[in-house]
Amino acid sequence: MAGEQQVTPAPAPSVTAPARDLSRGFSSVVSAIRPAVVSVYSEKMVNTGGRSFSPFGEGGDDLFEQFFGRNFQRPQSQSPSGRGREGSGIPQRGMGSGMILDKEGHILTNNHVVRDVDQIKVQLADDREFPAELVGSDPMSDIAIIKIKGKVPENLPVVRIGDSSKLQVGDWVLAIGAPFGLKQTVTAGIISATGRSDMGIEDYEDFIQTDAAINPGNSGGPLVNMDGEVIGMNTAIATSSGQFAGVGFAIPINMAKNYLPNLLKGSSVVRGFLGVVIQDISDPLAKQFHLPDKRGALVAQVNSGSPADKAGLKSGDIITKFNDKPVENTRELRKEVSMTQPGTKVTMGVRRGESDTTLNVTIGTMPGKPQVATKEDGASGLDKVGLRVATLTPEVAKERGYEGMEGLIITEVAPGSPAALASLQEGDLITEVNHKPLKTVQDLRDAMTGADDGVLLLVKRKDASLYVVLKTS
Repeated sequence: MAGEQQVTPAPAPSVTAPARDLSRGFSSVVSAIRPAVVSVYSEKMVNTGGRSFSPFGEGGDDLFEQFFGRNFQRPQSQSPSGRGREGSGIPQRGMGSGMILDKEGHILTNNHVVRDVDQIKVQLADDREFPAELVGSDPMSDIAIIKIKGKVPENLPVVRIGDSSKLQVGDWVLAIGAPFGLKQTVTAGIISATGRSDMGIEDYEDFIQTDAAINPGNSGGPLVNMDGEVIGMNTAIATSSGQFAGVGFAIPINMAKNYLPNLLKGSSVVRGFLGVVIQDISDPLAKQFHLPDKRGALVAQVNSGSPADKAGLKSGDIITKFNDKPVENTRELRKEVSMTQPGTKVTMGVRRGESDTTLNVTIGTMPGKPQVATKEDGASGLDKVGLRVATLTPEVAKERGYEGMEGLIITEVAPGSPAALASLQEGDLITEVNHKPLKTVQDLRDAMTGADDGVLLLVKRKDASLYVVLKTS
């Protein structure tokens, strides 16, 4: 028949079957995980002071924003559109992703997605939206926990957590999030590398590298294996354009799991401390120390009175094992020590000169300025009384003279607020509310809900205690 079309032959089913099986595998994983992935929206009122507005902060040179983390949107108008705490300003908006951890509505995301913001909102996969609040955060690892405020919806889907230590380079993975605001976007790739560090992104780095496409808005979303388990949290990319260039980084889920117990309670992350300055072993150093290879961590300095000093560690020692686990480099040792609970007794394999020895050390607590792990947003019920609080940490307790106590430390009191009128002060420790011990911010918020006559607080101020009635309306 004239003009009859020539149809190309179909490929043999036996040839295409593996590709179809892989496609079905991807679809199955996506169907299982996507309902538990949320989009996270944030807003902060910024006082411009009459200056031009940069969507990436002063000078636009914030490190995480260089690595695309927050994807701020420039407002349509430069005129003030709201009131900040210091006067007029404009809303600075950001977007990221997160994953639902439990039926109580706790969501894991990146700290840089929700840091220093006034309002947080989450949108579920079915488009329902809920206000959320920051429960706990750890800036050093860029991990944060937020929670749906108010009544949590029933039958909330939750992610399945995997084991990132089982990852192998070449494994297939999927990244899910909201790149450029396109929520519930799925991309596929492989594990390109593990144990990436020295990126200058976080204080504690042990990144999974992937070539699954990650872009602005993916931060805080899950990296998932082919069993539908979360094995990482997408965090950053290496790029010169601000967009995906084939190299993305995710925080291993095992690192997050180690910090979750504290963060879910609104407590600061407590890290182990050895008290040494260590360095990687170069070829020249290996030669000078008569080492067969470059494995291990070279001790350059031992701090006086530190756990390492008490254990007998000396400058020039090579730490080769930590609790019977071989130490390949300083990154591995630093990670293992920081993730060890203070007070834990461990063994260290040490090469000293031409001989090997084993030292017993009790891990200490990392010193330094305490991190405030709890921050209340503008709608939390505490801002309306002019109060900012944080869970008391051992470091703050020692600094303020509250050792052995529990409660909430007051970090800020707004002038002229109900908290100020009640004579509350920065540095006060609230130990009780309505005659009940106070341990978490949620305890205080629950007590304030519906308390038209105010709440009764027992406050510790230096060496004295006093009762205070805080009006809530």
